[in-house]
Amino acid sequence: MNDHPHRTRALAATVALFAAAGLAACTADPATPAAAPATSAAAAPSEPAAPPIKGKLRGYTTVKELTAAADVIARGQVEASGFRVDEVLRAANGATAKAGDRITLTGLNGQTVDMAHMSKLEPGQTVVLYLAQDGDAFATLSGDFGVFDVTGSDDAASATTRSQAMAVSGLLAEDPAASSKGFRTTLGQLRAVAAQA
Repeated sequence: MNDHPHRTRALAATVALFAAAGLAACTADPATPAAAPATSAAAAPSEPAAPPIKGKLRGYTTVKELTAAADVIARGQVEASGFRVDEVLRAANGATAKAGDRITLTGLNGQTVDMAHMSKLEPGQTVVLYLAQDGDAFATLSGDFGVFDVTGSDDAASATTRSQAMAVSGLLAEDPAASSKGFRTTLGQLRAVAAQA
């Protein structure tokens, strides 16, 4: 009975160690395999956390939220070497893009644009992209959240979210009934929201 407090402390330390390892596994980058749990409390110090990536790794419920987070909102054509800007709906935060520009698209963390969180952008597709600028390159906000397929260039042209699951559910307010069903609007409405930001 004398070693009961010792066993309690040892058990508490073991539980804390497993809880920390479980939390680390839950918050780890899904692209990176989880490390094996440490076997002692004197494990090697962890590396400093990477700085957050502005606006790229979150979900968005409305076009208004996407608009507020984007550095550039542009309509244009996907090309083999990037994206040709036909129209800038909005540029903010010192971003530099104008009609006629050809810009480089990257995925999250500098990976290629064809990643797990994003469908493939094929040459010839006409899209509106909600972009974050990173130096001379751009990335869509949260993969497919930042991609609308567009048919036409007039205000009545249809603008449809690329993905059903990774899509907004409303223009200015969230529509829970539309969640995970994709969202359709017009190019004119995307322009109007961009103009009000």
